[in-house]
Amino acid sequence: MNNNKGKHNTLMRNASFLMVATLISRVIGLLYRGPLRTVVGEVGMGYYGFANDVYVILLLISAYSIPMAVAKVVSDRLAVKQYRNAHVVFKGALLYATVVGGIAALVAIFAGRFLLASNQKDAILALQILGPTIFLSAILGVFRGYFQAHNNMIPTAISQVLEQVANAVISIVAAMFFISTFAKDENGEAIYGAAGGTLGTGAGVLIGLLFMLFVYQLNKGTIKRQIVHDKSTKKESLEQAMKVIILMVTPVIFSTFVYSANTWINGRLFSELMGRWGMNSKAISSLYGEFSGCYSPLINIPLALSSATSSAMLPEVAALYAHKEINKITDKIHTSIRLTMFIVIPAAMGLSVLSFPIMAVLFPTSTAVSGYLLMFGAFSVIFAALSTITNGVLQAIGKPKIPLRNAAISLALNLVVLLGLLWFNESIGIYAVLIVSIIFVVSMCVLNQMALKKYLGYKNEYQDTYIKPLLAAVGMGIVAWLAYYSLYIILPIRIVCLGVSIILAVVTYLVLFVIISKTSEEDLRKFPFGRYAVKFMRLIRVYK
Repeated sequence: MNNNKGKHNTLMRNASFLMVATLISRVIGLLYRGPLRTVVGEVGMGYYGFANDVYVILLLISAYSIPMAVAKVVSDRLAVKQYRNAHVVFKGALLYATVVGGIAALVAIFAGRFLLASNQKDAILALQILGPTIFLSAILGVFRGYFQAHNNMIPTAISQVLEQVANAVISIVAAMFFISTFAKDENGEAIYGAAGGTLGTGAGVLIGLLFMLFVYQLNKGTIKRQIVHDKSTKKESLEQAMKVIILMVTPVIFSTFVYSANTWINGRLFSELMGRWGMNSKAISSLYGEFSGCYSPLINIPLALSSATSSAMLPEVAALYAHKEINKITDKIHTSIRLTMFIVIPAAMGLSVLSFPIMAVLFPTSTAVSGYLLMFGAFSVIFAALSTITNGVLQAIGKPKIPLRNAAISLALNLVVLLGLLWFNESIGIYAVLIVSIIFVVSMCVLNQMALKKYLGYKNEYQDTYIKPLLAAVGMGIVAWLAYYSLYIILPIRIVCLGVSIILAVVTYLVLFVIISKTSEEDLRKFPFGRYAVKFMRLIRVYK
């Protein structure tokens, strides 16, 4: 019993730590977008967005799935104390990342133009600069996955924060330098500004990799001692490890690729179809910049928290599945989803009711379009978060083909609806991309849930996991909306009104959640910043 409780707390601690680090890094990544947008302009942010979409696709093929796959394969071996084989897998993963990451980088540099929409070729330079970043990201992913398999989330968390700090600073500085040095006209400012912005991405990944190399050197002695004292008789060769990595990574890559390809496909189809209706490329780029440069970064903040939970959960679920402890796996899933919903549901509510002031403060040059996108699209993060977690579970139990199949079905539905919306009527514009992105994640969520029920017998628990947080979030949303717009009448300074309303929203949600869910002090301590939340609840006499 105590051991189970300890394992439960390990998951909560790892997930909470990764969530905090992810939140910090995402907020940093969000805050620099405003100044970058000011430097490179609306069209430049569109080029940045189109280049980034292609970059993400190549990253998914070469690097994105590596941490999860390495964590899964290495944790399987650590679960049975095969330390030597675990390190052989690590070496094999490095070799795999070097080859595949190198190929993807060359594609970005020399063949990226074929992946961009035909009327968005001015984004080529930004994509080419992102090429080396793909290679570095692949190597970085191996180190992150290796330490995650050891249930050590601290290196990954710190490297994420360092990566974003470097990214934020260098993106803005490089964009300004490129514009002042190379740009000769307004379009040149957009092209070179976007290129300079992407340089920061590469610098951030390099800093993260250097930190992980430093951590590995610090732990090298311990790793060697574990290998020396390894008593297992089964020995894997590098060739065998490479085969395992390829067999594991390949379906995960295809699954993640199809899962995320909708962003690239949606962007490309939007550009091509709007061009068919006669809209010029700069207007298309500017409009897409509202989606990719304003809406997406905000939506990705709560969504990234679910990725943190999935990363923290995967090694434990993989280890439990190796011992066929199905009941404990379902308990881990429930814990992870409940923790994620505790954060994601109020985040979605807050983003929706405060969409326009948030956009006005963070992106002063944005139009009303971005506000409407956030208002209507915010709640999609709930379904996206669930699909991310369930993807991780299915991959952890050795069923990576299931998310691949589900993603393919969802993508086909996405394409049919998008073509139907834009082929016959251009007036819906960028909102068509929003609609199909919501359809995609809802479809994934439903299909993955059906798979979990089939393979693990897992059923969603609705009342505590969804309904109670939603009720608390509704009350929070009302308070946040009234607070902002009431204050704005008295003191029309958006950032002050927004700050006060967010603080009131957080306090309101926490109080309502504890009252509605009857969460005990012991349970609340398990959530992120739980100790401080308990102290505050005592201060205002919710807990006595």
